[in-house]
Amino acid sequence: MAVLDSVNLGRPRANPDKKGKATGIGKRPIDDAVEVRAPGSKADGLGSGLIGDFIGDRKHHGGDGQAVYAYAREDLDGWQRELGRELPNGSFGENLTTRGLNVTDARLGEQWRIGSDVVLQVTTPRIPCATFRGFLGVPGWLKIFTAAGHPGAYLRVVQPGSITSGHPIEIIHRPAHQVTIGLSFRALTTEPDLMPRLLEAGNDLDPDLRHNVEIATSGMS
Repeated sequence: MAVLDSVNLGRPRANPDKKGKATGIGKRPIDDAVEVRAPGSKADGLGSGLIGDFIGDRKHHGGDGQAVYAYAREDLDGWQRELGRELPNGSFGENLTTRGLNVTDARLGEQWRIGSDVVLQVTTPRIPCATFRGFLGVPGWLKIFTAAGHPGAYLRVVQPGSITSGHPIEIIHRPAHQVTIGLSFRALTTEPDLMPRLLEAGNDLDPDLRHNVEIATSGMS
């Protein structure tokens, strides 16, 4: 059974890659219940979908399409072995650390119910940024992370409510198409020839991602 291993919130801290700026990437597990709601637009919304979670770069992170970020504990365990260091839940900046759920194989538009109230919908893969590189402090980290192909998933809030660690995660809708987080990530990074396949997701393709796909494929013939 898939479960929510922890809910993680970020507090403001100095950004190692952007002098004078704050980041919330170093998230830590919260024992209490956390309220989840749609934050609104990236431009003028509330930022994160989790109340109490700090986002430093509101231009590139947060908003309805990136309201919540999930990463699998199993993938963190793999990175622990590869990097030879402990990676507590929240180390990759994820709001939700899952257990028993293959996040990389989640399909765009897939919906998860967490606990009895909250419903989240898979939107896009996480593309690693300079802040992530600076926070981990691993030489060549962006290339290493990208090559592995386990980016974690952003989700939008379909139904708000309260979540806490230990809540079950149930896949309540799985689209018929085969466009997964893993496929989308490869298309956006190492295998651009896969970009046209993302259109197979139809209405499950996030509007911002669709815009990028249409731009990228307009020159393909």
